[in-house]
Amino acid sequence: MDNKNEETLNTSIEGVGGPNDHRTGTGETEESLTNRQGHPVTDNQNIRTVGNRGPATLENYDYIEKISHFDRERIPERVVHARGAGAHGYFETYGKVGDEPVSKYTRAKVFHEPGKRTPVFARFSTVAGAKESPETARDPRGFAVKFYTEDGNWDLVGNNLKIFFIRDPLKFPDMIHAFKPDPVSNIQYPERMFDFVAGSPESLHMITFLFSPWGIPANYRQMQGSGVNTYKWVNQDGEAVLVKYHWEPLSQGIRNLTQKEAEEIQAENTSHATQDLYEAIERGDFPEWELCIQIMSDDEHPELDFDPLDDTKLWPTDKFPFLPVGKMVLNKNPENYFAEVEQAAFGTGVLVDGLDFSDDKMLQGRTFSYSDTQRYRVGANYLQLPINAPKKRVATNQRDGQSTYYVDTPSGRNPHVNYEPSVLDGLQESKQVGKVHEPHYNDKLVREPIERTNHYGQVGETYRQFEEWEREELISNLVAALEVSHEKIQEKMIEHFTKADSDYGRRVSEGLAKAKEANKNQNKKHTTTVKAQKAMYSAQRKGHKADPY
Repeated sequence: MDNKNEETLNTSIEGVGGPNDHRTGTGETEESLTNRQGHPVTDNQNIRTVGNRGPATLENYDYIEKISHFDRERIPERVVHARGAGAHGYFETYGKVGDEPVSKYTRAKVFHEPGKRTPVFARFSTVAGAKESPETARDPRGFAVKFYTEDGNWDLVGNNLKIFFIRDPLKFPDMIHAFKPDPVSNIQYPERMFDFVAGSPESLHMITFLFSPWGIPANYRQMQGSGVNTYKWVNQDGEAVLVKYHWEPLSQGIRNLTQKEAEEIQAENTSHATQDLYEAIERGDFPEWELCIQIMSDDEHPELDFDPLDDTKLWPTDKFPFLPVGKMVLNKNPENYFAEVEQAAFGTGVLVDGLDFSDDKMLQGRTFSYSDTQRYRVGANYLQLPINAPKKRVATNQRDGQSTYYVDTPSGRNPHVNYEPSVLDGLQESKQVGKVHEPHYNDKLVREPIERTNHYGQVGETYRQFEEWEREELISNLVAALEVSHEKIQEKMIEHFTKADSDYGRRVSEGLAKAKEANKNQNKKHTTTVKAQKAMYSAQRKGHKADPY
């Protein structure tokens, strides 16, 4: 064999373009992040938007590749919100927004006619845990409601807490990866979460709520809910306002747990919240929530020290009060958990006429991801399942796909025509009712964070508004999680807490110093919490010997 052929053979074995090809592009090193196509990822923090406030554009390839892959990481369990419970009920509208007629702000029929009831299905969940994980976990709770309105389904998908960890959807897969178990050991390590949070200061507000008693609701009935993101209401004239949605418990009130209380409950029952919801409805103690909205004019609001589209921030209630618009009552348990709760599929993009999207980046990112997840997890025809199907006429030209249950062709239409336009008795476009809302944009297409980040202002306010026992619980929980983290992570987190409130940072710092002193004689490296480490060794010591059988 001549030298040229030998060189060609070695190249094919060693792999130009194969797994052993370590070529790097211009400006790359062995540590450089790329996408699956091998393209360098030069900005892993911001999607591409019209101006730094949005909206987003469809050609965000890095984001779409990243989030599409993320949506397909588990089968068939949900990647997030896997553990959940649900119930049926109704939403009764007040027909007003506070003291004003609802028609002033929105033409959505679900809010019109005082006393009108719309069927709903609600699903509550924990975020990071697996399908059978304990319901006492320190974790946000999902709060999703499907309204079966006369104009089709409306899904209001949110959490129990009113804010979120991040404001750009490009960071969502990284965030969940950091919060999920280690890919090697399959154990959740606090260090992983705080490693991400230390480099994402916008997360500090959510962390402050999460590690306080608000991070462990007593059950699903006695917790608040929120749409988290900013939406729009549109009236008959096409005029829009920004809105935020909030579910406030009525007769059942709000209750939270301390870490110690949660551990005691978990030792006896890992499904206490599911059981609580089911048994309350069975005995006729139907949980109720009042739906309130906050309204803001649709502009940038330079008078605020934060961007109103930033989902890591609260809208101050003294400027934007909670206005009641209706209430939800859950009065019927599912007849089959899998068919209804497990196969229930929600999406933030599922809106009806009179409701619209804001330019909130997280909302726009979720709108692609949520419905994409359902098509993968449940199937392309998930909307034909009874729990997901609208309770109204449906007529589409969509055909086939896995698990097609029926064809969406109404009687009297030509079954041979599955396209539009057509003069052969096929489906026709619906008539537009009300003026279309057409926001105007004039800005550059960029990949930038919003200008008014203000990572620390509301964090300090939230800390100072907590009762003293809540602050003590917050510090205790943070110290227990941070004491097993790398010192660089501890230092960065103390810096963040101090910028939010000097007392906040001081107490975390002192707590970590005491923990270090208490553990100085232990040579073991704790990768889980110290308490979890002790439990592992306790099981080794306390295990009773047994002979083989």
